[in-house]
Amino acid sequence: IAKSWKDDLHKYISGIITNKEQKSIIVNGMPDHIHVFIGLSPSMKISDLVRDIKNNSSNFINDRNLIKGKFAWQEGYGSFSYSHSHIQNVYNYILNQEEHHKKRSFKEEYLELLKKFEIEYNEKYLFDWIE
Repeated sequence: IAKSWKDDLHKYISGIITNKEQKSIIVNGMPDHIHVFIGLSPSMKISDLVRDIKNNSSNFINDRNLIKGKFAWQEGYGSFSYSHSHIQNVYNYILNQEEHHKKRSFKEEYLELLKKFEIEYNEKYLFDWIE
């Protein structure tokens, strides 16, 4: 995801979320991943929303020839829930992605979240797409 078109992509993704009648709080990221903070209604399955975000945003990138070759998101995704009292902290964290990644990689960030939320995982299956 290049700096020259990342804001357009983030706005497009926010539009996908809004069109699905969900609340887009913030979309931001780095060249190799994005964070999407959503107010999700109980009737929406996160897997359906992520599928639609990935499909439509891939088409957005490919239809505009924003990269050489064909763009596709990785398989899978991470989803974490937060209480209402943490909204501002999470918003600020996502807003300041570039600053965070001066200190740690995506892999370090993701492992930190898995540990924080006490999610069991086998690292062997998490990052084979990075290597």
